[in-house]
Amino acid sequence: MVRLMQGDYDRQTTYGDDPVAQAKVFADAGSTWLHVVDLDGARSGEATNRQHIADICAATDLKVEVGGGVRDEASIDALLEAGVTRVVLGSAAIKRWDWFKEAAHTPAYRNKLVLGLDAKAGMAATDGWEETTGDSAVDVAAKTRGWPLAAIVYTDIATDGTLKGPNVPATAEICAATDVPVVASGGVGTLEHLADLRGLPVQGAIIGRALYEKTMTIDDALAVFEKGRNPDG
Repeated sequence: MVRLMQGDYDRQTTYGDDPVAQAKVFADAGSTWLHVVDLDGARSGEATNRQHIADICAATDLKVEVGGGVRDEASIDALLEAGVTRVVLGSAAIKRWDWFKEAAHTPAYRNKLVLGLDAKAGMAATDGWEETTGDSAVDVAAKTRGWPLAAIVYTDIATDGTLKGPNVPATAEICAATDVPVVASGGVGTLEHLADLRGLPVQGAIIGRALYEKTMTIDDALAVFEKGRNPDG
């Protein structure tokens, strides 16, 4: 398992080499969802860790959400057939917007696709966060209003992997721009950070490095973030 610092492939930390075992640890600790990014796929455009993902789906009861290297319907279908609950599209969605819109409205994909909306200095980023577009993340989010997407995973690249706190104002702007559920990603390092996000109308928050670095436990995170919520929401 690898974590990047602010999306930089030259600043990565490896936490282990058995994704299935780690997924079981998360499941045993009370997690119901697992967010997986195929970093190799995100950079190359080729899904290279699909077997690991299928093994996770087979070995646990986790609802698995996967992104990275998803570029076409064949990639979407392969992940869904492997047992993935939701498929995240980032670069392909931003670069081929008309195709993504059609896919999102395809009956077989309704409420199964997630827009991976990554922002660098407020602008939508693609290609493993190495390129930025001319569109603001807020404008991109606004175009999804009314779409049958499962969610938008919004990542502020500057905060990702830092443990210094999420970009709460920017996340709030994304929530206000669309009626698609928003999942916050990037920067969560303490329970106070989760409490800050809990005040926004977000569907959830992605925690990565904080769990590996043991700055919080899954039990504590669930207690803070899901208090008063439907656990399946």
